[in-house]
Amino acid sequence: MLRQLCPRCRQGPIYRRFTLREWLSVNDVCPVCKLRFNRGEHGYFMGALYVSYGLSIPPVLLLVLILWRLAHWSMGAAVAGAAVAYLPFVPLAIRFSRVIWIYVDRSFDKS
Repeated sequence: MLRQLCPRCRQGPIYRRFTLREWLSVNDVCPVCKLRFNRGEHGYFMGALYVSYGLSIPPVLLLVLILWRLAHWSMGAAVAGAAVAYLPFVPLAIRFSRVIWIYVDRSFDKS
């Protein structure tokens, strides 16, 4: 999963390229084994939102606790500061949440 490769053959990349323009563009099929990554259903990656939420809460909560307890910020300022500090990592969380969602989906439905 960390290498963002196909869940079936573990060779084909899930994402097209690692460029700014195509940062979140998922391949339609695996270039190696032709597994369809996007099933063509409207809202297929909706489940990835829940995965993204689960990936994002621990680091944001840790930042809030550090700013609130160690830096002695108010709770509101700590939450706002943690949210702003986490913003650059949102695209990375989206990429990994989609990969995890594809792996989870393929583990339940092999077709």
